[in-house]
Amino acid sequence: MGIPTNHRAVLLAVFIAFGGFLFGYDIGVISGCLIMPDFVQRFGEQQSDGTWVLSSSRQSIITSLLSAGTFVGALGQAFTSDRFGRRGSILIWSAIFTVGTAIQTGTVRSIVQITIGRFIAGLGVGALSAIVPLYNGETAPKAMRGMLLVLYQLQIIVGIFLSYMIEIGTHHLDGSASWRIPVGLQLLWGFILLSGIFFLPESPRHLLGTGREDEARRVVSLLNSLPEDDPVVIETIEELELGIRAENEGGKATWAECFSTRNMLWKRTMNGMMLQFIQQLNGQNFYYYYGDTFFQSAGTSLDPYNIQAILGGVSVVGTIPALYLIETWGRRNSLLTGSVLEATCSIIAGLVGHFMLAPKGTPADQLTPSQKTGGDVLIAFAVLHVFSFSIFWGPTPWVYLGESFPLRVRPKAIALGSATNWLWNFLLSFFSPRIAEKIGPLILLIFFGMLTFGFVYVYLFIPETKGLSLEEVDELYRSGVKPWNSPQWRPSEKHLHEKTNTTTEVREVTEKGDDESA
Repeated sequence: MGIPTNHRAVLLAVFIAFGGFLFGYDIGVISGCLIMPDFVQRFGEQQSDGTWVLSSSRQSIITSLLSAGTFVGALGQAFTSDRFGRRGSILIWSAIFTVGTAIQTGTVRSIVQITIGRFIAGLGVGALSAIVPLYNGETAPKAMRGMLLVLYQLQIIVGIFLSYMIEIGTHHLDGSASWRIPVGLQLLWGFILLSGIFFLPESPRHLLGTGREDEARRVVSLLNSLPEDDPVVIETIEELELGIRAENEGGKATWAECFSTRNMLWKRTMNGMMLQFIQQLNGQNFYYYYGDTFFQSAGTSLDPYNIQAILGGVSVVGTIPALYLIETWGRRNSLLTGSVLEATCSIIAGLVGHFMLAPKGTPADQLTPSQKTGGDVLIAFAVLHVFSFSIFWGPTPWVYLGESFPLRVRPKAIALGSATNWLWNFLLSFFSPRIAEKIGPLILLIFFGMLTFGFVYVYLFIPETKGLSLEEVDELYRSGVKPWNSPQWRPSEKHLHEKTNTTTEVREVTEKGDDESA
């Protein structure tokens, strides 16, 4: 029996997670564009004094149309993932994203054109947000699945950070180059993902589910760097086939089945949707989307672009330990800890910002020491908020979404979770500037309330799934174990595997001792 190595599976997971980079880059790039003079002059409104202003309503339309597209795309990928496979879906939606980016880059002055381009690009981003955890969840070894799914969130954060760094270099350019260069670079990102047509294998679970056993065996051997006739490959195929046969006994899956009582699917689907809902109202995307504009009112001497770059860098640094913590600390502990830390940051930043910041538009040379201190405290806790999010609530809901459903309903259930994410992303990006315009930093208290609710929900309803195969997650839900007791739960067959492994190790040691004595 050969020893499986997972280098190829890791490389494929890293490449597929690039879909998260597309989303992250777009979040960051539009944030900077909203305050670029040429962008404001082209898509804003001229005031009576001859100046140009990009109103909060126009900001929300330009920003939120991508999120509207992502909602549709997240649901649409469920049909393409089943019909064309995971690999085919990745390529289709990458092409759609690239078309949307081209439309945005070619816009001259039409706010309609740039919003349509963002909607089309959003279709691709939303679909990829569901396909990436779907594909990685089906191809990653269970011991590494959490870490590899965190790569999606890491790529989102890297995309945000890179967009900030590029805009630091382009925002001072004259004319449309200041925003066309960072926006147009998304064409390159789309083509990179499209290059996957040359080497991406199909998901072995999808291949077996469609009766293509020989192809599935080749993919499993490829991902484990073992011959097709190796016992590890044969055993993996048999386990997958057994699970798929059990899942398919009821015929073709429907959307309604995601909410059925069978295998507690309703609870799993609701948990996936609720975690995505809570994640979007953590408050971090408010900083990502409108941080440049919001921090201008904090009276800081730092350039808004530099502040955003700091937030992006902090996010990247925060996501790196998540790669380790997701498998050692677990999913539940990550979410509970993140809720406490982020809620603390939200309430401090919100109250300090409300009581200590100067009125909007106050010249920097008229700020009092107390007002300057308030601005510094607001920014400091914003940074801590984003850092905590990147470690805990950023990656964990995506990990949970990618590992909670049986193959039978997985594309549809993940689509519902992703669509929930994008629905609330749209609502947040559409209404946040309007709300912030009326109540200012007190908007952060809304996020405080949601994080408090998130702590209670996770404690009562979210079980621990670290270290379990996708088939063992099924057993966890069927067992009816209370979520707060789930970290101690063990699957029934695991003890048999451990016993077998122990027996094998004893036999090997005995045989080695006999050989040496001979």
